[in-house]
Amino acid sequence: MAASVQRVGHRWHRYAVAHPTATHAAGAGVLFLITMAIAAVQVQPALTVPVFGSALVVCASFVVVPALHWPTWLILAAATAGVIAMLPAGAPEPPARPALAAAMLLFSLRAEKTAVIAGSTAVSVAVVLAGGVVSALQDRIALASLATLPWLLAAAALGQAVRANRARRAMLEERARRAEQSRDDEARRSVQAERLRIARELHDAVGHQVALINVQAGAMTYLLGKDLSKARESLAHIQNASEAALEELRLTVGLLRQPGETEPVEPAGRLDRLDDLIASFAATGLHVTYEISGPPRPLPEAVDLTVYRLIQESLTNTAKHAAGAAATIRLTFTPATLALTVDDDGRPPHSSTPERAPSRTGHGIIGMRERATTLGGRLSAGHRPEGGFRVTAELPAAAGVTR
Repeated sequence: MAASVQRVGHRWHRYAVAHPTATHAAGAGVLFLITMAIAAVQVQPALTVPVFGSALVVCASFVVVPALHWPTWLILAAATAGVIAMLPAGAPEPPARPALAAAMLLFSLRAEKTAVIAGSTAVSVAVVLAGGVVSALQDRIALASLATLPWLLAAAALGQAVRANRARRAMLEERARRAEQSRDDEARRSVQAERLRIARELHDAVGHQVALINVQAGAMTYLLGKDLSKARESLAHIQNASEAALEELRLTVGLLRQPGETEPVEPAGRLDRLDDLIASFAATGLHVTYEISGPPRPLPEAVDLTVYRLIQESLTNTAKHAAGAAATIRLTFTPATLALTVDDDGRPPHSSTPERAPSRTGHGIIGMRERATTLGGRLSAGHRPEGGFRVTAELPAAAGVTR
């Protein structure tokens, strides 16, 4: 039953919003009929010209004022004038009281609390004073004007209650909309961060192996007509690098894990594999040495993986831009940080003049800097004055933190 009433109410509300003039006209007609019915019962003689004219003017204001977009207080003023005009008839129940209550309700629905208080006070005072004047002129006690006040105040209070409820619902809807928008924005930021992380992993892991394949393929093209044994060795390196690239790709794709998995899947890459990493570059002709200062210790997983990726990307850049050069890796352990320096001389051995490598500020440098910044560290990269390229990084790695 309640659901049916609610559906009917929603239909009437939609119709009223779609046809406001017709709705106001219907309401005015109902008020006019009620006023005439009350007048026919209580006013003697019934249906006098003043009563009929006042009722018609008051009820017509409910259509004319909204249709012409005049202020709502004009309806309240017209209804008040109608009540005052009907007081001399001496009816115990003023016929225009329903119109006055409806006018106050409409005014209260559309006005702020301060305006409603002022309006209801002004109307009450006007009706009471008019009743007093009529009583004095007719030498009788007329309480009809006082009986109007409770209806007036009830209509004002009801309008403010409905208005407050609408404002509360609008506030809750706006809050829900903003919360949903915030969740959507957060989801987009999370997706973007995840995309950047996967892009870095693909570049650092798979890009490294593909760079080695590229170097070996170039060497094999040169060796095919001169040294078949070296060419076969290059093919073996290409095969190993391609297998490693496929494995790195499989692990990186594991980052796109299904919902519900508890353990993150990270691409393999730790400092304990540094010797294997250096050996893979040695196969391209890059001579790499490394030095460790300070007491080595276990590192947090994020720092361990980041240092490995920084070394990998630095050596990849050297192999691409300064083939045949020599590179040096320096790891310095301090109580609070781990410092990394990767230098290359930028020229093949036995070259008499330094050869400045091309600029390397591409996606690789950007990805390295993002990795270091994410951990709260810093990274710089640039050409050395004496030739070659240098990458330096400092990452927080407090002593005592283990994996």
